[in-house]
Amino acid sequence: MNSLDRPASGPAPVDHRAAVAAETARFVAYLEDVDLTTPVPSCPGWTLADLVKHTGSVQRWFSALLHARIQEPPRKREVDLRLPERQEDYPDWLAASATVAAQAFAATEPDLPMWAWGVDQHARFWARRMLFETLLHRVDAELALGRRATVDRPLAVDGIDEFLVNLPFATPFAPDVAKLRGPDKAIRFQATDGEGCWLVRLRPDGFGLDANAGADETADATVQGTAADLLLLVYGRVHHDAAVFTQDGDKDLLTHWFANSAF
Repeated sequence: MNSLDRPASGPAPVDHRAAVAAETARFVAYLEDVDLTTPVPSCPGWTLADLVKHTGSVQRWFSALLHARIQEPPRKREVDLRLPERQEDYPDWLAASATVAAQAFAATEPDLPMWAWGVDQHARFWARRMLFETLLHRVDAELALGRRATVDRPLAVDGIDEFLVNLPFATPFAPDVAKLRGPDKAIRFQATDGEGCWLVRLRPDGFGLDANAGADETADATVQGTAADLLLLVYGRVHHDAAVFTQDGDKDLLTHWFANSAF
């Protein structure tokens, strides 16, 4: 069996499990000798300490779900986070959270059938979701510290796909997603730095990613940018009017999309 966690769709396999460890290590490295009370502009109301606590908690929560091999939505979220009392110990705790995740991955085959709130009903869903929770909050930390946020291109491409594939199922915790409807409208996200094209179709009864659409498919609105910038765009870390993007077509449609697609 291939050890790579494979996305439900998308151009290339990514080792999500290994990437969780790598992204967590990058995150922890940025926390050395910084003030954890620093505000995080991309997560209003949060400090770096809140960001670290959330990321580590997600890793430990998802790890508990993997160990339990859940087959239905969990009824409770009580997990022993082992959160240290002192905030200065949070970075080491986050590093340890990645170790907890690695142990859960080692105990769970990626292809094991499991309940998941998104499309892919297998254990690999949780590794993939954990990766992009970790990566985006690592980016949040970089932005809070005044650093230039960078995302490796293969991860960006996979992350855009993961976001768009699962977004239609996010209404339980992102209710505005239910407003993403339209009279047969289409939005294209086009990478300018290599392979990567995603066409989202809005219908009167909902929306979804058209995995079979090509780059020449007609769209009512198109946003073009590098894969890394598009990833930050769909997650709301960059505004669609930013200079790094080229837009064509129905701007009201784009405004409607970004007003209701917050994850």
